[in-house]
Amino acid sequence: MIVIAIFVALVFIYGLASQRLEQTPLTAPALFTAMGILAVPVLGLPEWERQLFRRLAEVGLVLVLFTDASRTDLQILRSIRNLPLRLLSVGLLLTIALGLLAALVVFPQLSIWEAGILAAILAPTDAGLGQVIVSSPRVPMRIRQALNVEAGLNDGLSVPFLMFFIALAQAGERGSSAGLVQFIIEQLGYGTLVGLGIGLAGGWLIGLARRKAWMADSQQQLVLVALPILCLLASEPIGASMFIAAFVAGLAVQVGFREAGRHSVEFTEEWGQLLAFIVFFLFGMVVATAWPQCNLAVLLYAVLSLTVVRMLPVALALAGTGMSRATVLFMGWFGPRGLASIVLGVVYLEQEAHLPGEPVIRIATILTVFISIFAHGLSAAPAIGIYARTMAAAGADAPERQGVEASQP
Repeated sequence: MIVIAIFVALVFIYGLASQRLEQTPLTAPALFTAMGILAVPVLGLPEWERQLFRRLAEVGLVLVLFTDASRTDLQILRSIRNLPLRLLSVGLLLTIALGLLAALVVFPQLSIWEAGILAAILAPTDAGLGQVIVSSPRVPMRIRQALNVEAGLNDGLSVPFLMFFIALAQAGERGSSAGLVQFIIEQLGYGTLVGLGIGLAGGWLIGLARRKAWMADSQQQLVLVALPILCLLASEPIGASMFIAAFVAGLAVQVGFREAGRHSVEFTEEWGQLLAFIVFFLFGMVVATAWPQCNLAVLLYAVLSLTVVRMLPVALALAGTGMSRATVLFMGWFGPRGLASIVLGVVYLEQEAHLPGEPVIRIATILTVFISIFAHGLSAAPAIGIYARTMAAAGADAPERQGVEASQP
C-alpha cells in the first residue's frame, strides 16, 4: 500500500506542476522512472509488485496496439507519401537484422534466435517518449507525421517477429521443430482469428447501436475499449497472442465503426497516460534492482541499439527521398525505446521459455530503455532548435516540407 500511496502522491504533484515541467527537459517518463528508482532502497520490490508490473504492462500494450491499429488511416500515409512505409518496411526489417548481428557480436553466448529476440524487443519506437518532437510546430509536418505513424505501428509489427524468434529458440533448445509449428499456429493464427472475430463483431455492433441511437455518447469510449480487453481475456485460454489479437481487432473494428480511432485515442490520452505513468514508475523499481547486473558489454549494446542499429537503417530507408543529412540524422536519432520495448520484454518473460540467454536479454532491454528515456528526453529541445534552424535555411521547397504542408491552405 505504501508504494501505491507514493505513486498516487507523485501523480498529484506532477499534475500540479505539469505545465511548468513541459517547459523543461524533464519528461514524465523520466520523472516517474527516477522516482521508481529512488523508491526501491526504501521500499524494496516485493514479488506481488513484479506481478502487478507484468500485468499492467500487458494491459497497457494491448490498449496501445488496439488504439494504434484503429487510428491507422491510409489517407494519412498517402498524404505524406511513402516515408512511413519506408520506415515500417525497410527500416524495421533492417533494424531487427542489424540488432540481431550486433547482439551476436557483443554477446557471443547468445544463440542466433536469442539475439533475434533481443533485436525484436528493442526494434519498436515510442511515440510517448518522442511526444515533444511530434507535437513541435518547429519540426516540418511531414517529418513529425512520419515519426508518429512509425511509432504507432512498429510495435504491432514487431510482435510477430518476437513470437517467431521465441518459437525458433525454444525449438532449438528442445531439438525438435514439432513445437514450432504448434506455437506459430496458436500464437499467430489463433491470435489473428480472435482479433478478426472480436474486431468485426464489435465494430458491427457498435455501428448498429449508433445508427439505431441505442448508445449514449458517454459510453462510446468505454464500449470501444472493452474490445481489446476481450482480446486479452479470449486469447489466454487458447494460447493465442493477445497482442496480435488486439492489433488485428483494431484494424477490423473500423469496418463496422469508422470513428473507432478517434474514440480510442481520446481514451488512451486520458486513462492510457495514467497507465503509462504506472509502468514507468514500476520500471524504475526494476531498474534499481537490476543495476548491479550491468556491465560494459550491456552498455555497449545499449549504445549501439540507440545509435547505429537505429540510425543506419533509417538512412538506408530514406535513400532516394532527397532528405537532407540533418533530417536523416534527426529522424535516426529520435527513435526512442520506451513502453513498447518494456512490454515486449515482459511478453518474452511471460512465455517462460527459460532460455540460457534470458538474463542477458533482460538486462540489455532494461539498460537500453533506461538510457533512451533520459537521453532522448534531455536532447529533444536542443535538437529541435538546431534542426529548426537548419530547415529555415533550406527554404520552403525542401523535400521535408512537401506533401502534408504543401496541401495545407
